[in-house]
This record gives sequence, C-alpha cells and structure tokens, in this order.
Amino acid sequence: MDGNNSLRKQIGYPRPQLRRANWTPLNGRWDFALDRDARWSDPRQVRWDETIVVPFAPETTASGIGEEGFFHACWYRRQFERPFLQPGERLILHFGAVDFAAQVWVNGCMAVRHEGGYTPFSADITDLLVDGPAQTLVVRAEDIPNDLTQPRGKQDWQLNAHSIWYPRTTGIWQTVWLEIVPETSIGFLRWTPSLQHWALSVEVRLAGVPRDDLRVRIELEADGKLLSRDTYAVISGEVHRGIVLSDPGIDDYRNELLWSPSHPTLIEARLELIDGRGEIVDDVYSYTALRSIGVQGNRFVLNGRPLLLRMVLDQGYWPDKGLTPPDDDAVRRDVELIKAMGFNGARCHQRVADPRYLYWADRLGLLVWGEMPSAYRFSKRSIMRVTREWTEVVERDVSHPCIVAWVPLNESWGVPDLPDTPAQRHYVQALYHLTKTIDPTRPVIGNDGWESVATDIIGIHDYDSKPRRMVERYGGPDFSIARLAEQERPQGRILVLEPESHLKKPLMLTEFGGIALSNSGDAKSWGYSEARDADELADRYAMLLAAVRSLHLIAGFCYTQFADTYQEANGLLYADRTPKFPIEEIALITAGEIPDATGGETKWRERLMQAQAKLSEEDQRIG
Repeated sequence: MDGNNSLRKQIGYPRPQLRRANWTPLNGRWDFALDRDARWSDPRQVRWDETIVVPFAPETTASGIGEEGFFHACWYRRQFERPFLQPGERLILHFGAVDFAAQVWVNGCMAVRHEGGYTPFSADITDLLVDGPAQTLVVRAEDIPNDLTQPRGKQDWQLNAHSIWYPRTTGIWQTVWLEIVPETSIGFLRWTPSLQHWALSVEVRLAGVPRDDLRVRIELEADGKLLSRDTYAVISGEVHRGIVLSDPGIDDYRNELLWSPSHPTLIEARLELIDGRGEIVDDVYSYTALRSIGVQGNRFVLNGRPLLLRMVLDQGYWPDKGLTPPDDDAVRRDVELIKAMGFNGARCHQRVADPRYLYWADRLGLLVWGEMPSAYRFSKRSIMRVTREWTEVVERDVSHPCIVAWVPLNESWGVPDLPDTPAQRHYVQALYHLTKTIDPTRPVIGNDGWESVATDIIGIHDYDSKPRRMVERYGGPDFSIARLAEQERPQGRILVLEPESHLKKPLMLTEFGGIALSNSGDAKSWGYSEARDADELADRYAMLLAAVRSLHLIAGFCYTQFADTYQEANGLLYADRTPKFPIEEIALITAGEIPDATGGETKWRERLMQAQAKLSEEDQRIG
C-alpha cells in the first residue's frame, strides 16, 4: 500500500479534472514480448521472454528494452491484486495512451479494444474478476511502423530517425491505473466559461446503471472563498447548467478572479452525486477558470484585452524516455522553465500533451496550443482515423483553461496537394468546422504554417536566418495580408489560399528560429541554421526577436524550440533542460525588456541594445 501511495504521488492523478481518492497505479515492471510480424493473436500463444518498465515505450532505454527497429506488435502482462469492492461498486481499468491499436484481456477474457495512439480509454472489468487475490492483465499493442495513414506526429516511418522525425513510440506510454467507482457514477465533466455573463457552464454525464432519482450538487470556490453552491436534477443521465457568479463590479476585484498567465486563478470544484434519500452516491473533484479568448482584428485577445503571444515550440520528448516524462516534478519543471524563459505560451507540437502537463499549465499560468499529431497520407482511412482521434483529443482537453487554440493540421502534412485538390481543401475546412462545432469558444488554425484555407489565425512558418529579410517580407511599407497569396516562401509554399477570406485575420509567426548549437559533437546534429558558440546563439536570438517585435501586424510568435530533441540541436535548452546561455538573458530577450542602466552595463543589456541598433540600421537600408 505504501508503494502505491508513493507511486501516486510521483505520477500525480492521471485525469486531473475528474479526480477520485480511490485509485491504484499499475505502472512498473510487466512481462513483455515483441511480436515482430504480428503473428500472435491470442495471449496463450505468447512467449514471455522479457520484462519492461511501464509506461515507457519499448523503443526507450528507460523501459529496459531499447528496441528501435521495426516491429508490428508487442505484448504486456502483469498480475494485480483484486481490490475489496463494496456491494454495487465497480472496478474501472484506465489507460492514458497506448500506441496505436490496443486489445486488453483480463483473466483471459477480452475487456476492451481501442484505436488511437494519443487518447485515453477505459473498461469496466468488474465482471471479469476471478476468485482469489491474483488477477491477470494482458495487453496487445499493434503499431505498423511505416503506416502513413496512422496519426504519427513526429514518429519516424523510416527505420532510422531522419530530418525532423524521431524514434517511434509503440505500446503503453502513459499511466495505467485502476479506479473503484459506484455502479452509477460521474463519467464525464465539461466546463465552459462565459466572461460576458460572468458565468460557468457545466456539463455532467453519468456512467453505469441508469437511475431516475439523482441530483448533482456543485460547490465552487477560489482562494478559499465560496463562489457558488447549488444542486441540479439529473435528466436522462445528464446535467447541463449555467452557474452565474456574483459579479464583483470593479475591475480590480474582477481581475482577481480571472485566469491569465500573470494571475492563474483556478476555481476549485467539488461535485457530489446524490440520491433521493440524500445519500452521496459519487464524489469527485475538479477545477475550472473564468477567462475569455478570441481574436479581434489583427490581435489575439485574452479577457477582452490584446495580448502578444510569446510562445515556444515544445516537442515534449525526454532523453532516454521518449514521449513519457520521468515523473510529475519533471512535467512541472518544464512549464516553469518555459515561463522562466520569458514565454507566456507553448505550442505542444505534433503530440497530444500529457494531462499532467496541461494541469501544471493551468495551475502555473501557461497558454497552450493543442495540436493533432499528423498522418502523412491522404486517404479515406487516414481521414477517418484523424477525425475520430481528433474528436477524442478535443473532448479530453476542452475544459483546460490553459488551452487557447486548436491546430488539427500542420504544414499540409496529410494533405500534400492542398492548393490544387478540392477534396483536400474540403478536408481542412471540415476539420476546422468540426473543431468549431465541438468547441466554439477557441480560435482554430486549420492548417498551420502555410496554404491557409480555413483558420481564425494565419500561422506562418519561416526559418529565414536573416532578420533583415524577415522585416522586409512581413514589415515593409507595402505589406498586406493580400500579398501573402502571391508571396512564396523558401519552402515554395503559398502562404494563403482564398485570400479574400483572410483579410481581417491575425497574423502570427508560428515557427521561426531553429538555430542549432550542440554540445555533443555529433555530426548528425542540426538545425535550420547554426551558431558557433553560446554567445553567437544569444546574439542571433536577440536579433531575430528584435526583428519579429518590429512587425506591428504580428499578433504573436512561436520560437523553435524549447529543448534539443534527438538529432535536432536547435533548442534554447539542451535535451537535459540545461540552458545554452543564461536563462535570465533568454527571458529578457524573449520579453523584449531593456532595463535602465542603474545596475551597470551588463552583457545581456548590451546585447539587446546592439540587436535593436542593428535592426534599426537594416530597416534604414530596406527603406
């Protein structure tokens, strides 16, 4: 029991917005077998000849396997102790993520199947338990390594990682856990803030045995102050209600309750499911926040005020551990580092962020763009796979205050003939409108990077290493959104399709920089450009940031990238999260701050002033 308590503390509750006290993690050592050609279909056929540390993928050294070659399937097995269940209680088995297609057996009986490598799934296994303490759990994961119709993200389809793609992630790579719930329980919870009405909408869906005598009592508080306590009838297994809060009136008091990066106030929630006799049937904890997001003209707007988005591209990989973080403290530290570097947001690139990452972003105040990992082939199968999994992603994360935009597609990956193929344009437009239908409260960037066809923000990827050319391209006297339709980038991509529908959209530089500096001496390490040493990296970063800040039509930016990732040595931090130059200097450059000289002429102050002076000289030459 003590071991489970320690493990729970280490990994944190895997589903932070719907928490219960009675849960048991199943991470740790499991029996394991590779099934290279996917020949086995039944657990009785498997030759269990290895062990693996869950939840690290078998491609990682942390798993104890370290197999980066091609294999089509793998198998997991472990025993767990049957918990004591009160009459009417049910045992739910949860998986955070299994890549790509999972089959799960409990005591030899099929429990659940799921397809989609980045989204959670669960099964009620109560009726599959056998007498006695020992219960056997088996998982088969199938992941075709070179199937381009699977939503892969940055997982390479070639044998060896190449260019900007990385080793694969197969099988279990997020927490596996057990949870005891009543036979009728709260199964889904969604929060939607409305700053205009100073209210929160709540949607509750029940799971398990239907009942007609239930109510949900919801209590909200912030900073220890009670905001609301009320009870609502459950109708057809659901509750849909708007909770109007007392408007404090004066802006100073209103701002205390609003969520923002500088003041991330969370509203703590307790929900009790109550029967007709007044007894508590289920009891869960959650949180939400009051804030609004949107676009106005050429600006991104948070809580009714324009905000310059200062984001960094976060690939989310860890040395020796792949996409799985070492522990919850490491996840929190990443969010803290991003903020310490002067950024107010992160673009979680080609991955679905771990729920604990979003939890710490909510709690510490970091804006996040949620993005769908790409498939790389346009076909009916890929369309169905992406659409189904993307819907699951949005539903999983829609209540997180930190998420301020959705990105279903990136750089025309999966739609390679977008400008010339109507079916591919319709697909992008369909994903955009599907996302807006599921969540009408956030901006959606239909295809980030170029060939924009359906979007609320025009995202541009430009890795030009010359600040002068960046200013000339996006800040010259003749610049306009309409010019983007005619202007081609070095990648040869048209930036905007159907320009007449984009004229009043905000413009963001959503990938740029990518300056490499490696301390490994590895000839394979690369970036979009290179710096010889830390001083040159700092100088070039300052120049690029000064150039981007001078572009008055830019609503925000996203620098590539947070940390080195495998062969990409273009992070501001090394892969182990060590800064390549002082983090205080990174922060001041990112935020564009030049303090007065009372503290003396420091190296970073000189660098910032020199960068702005050089940029001014370039502007004069352009003029």
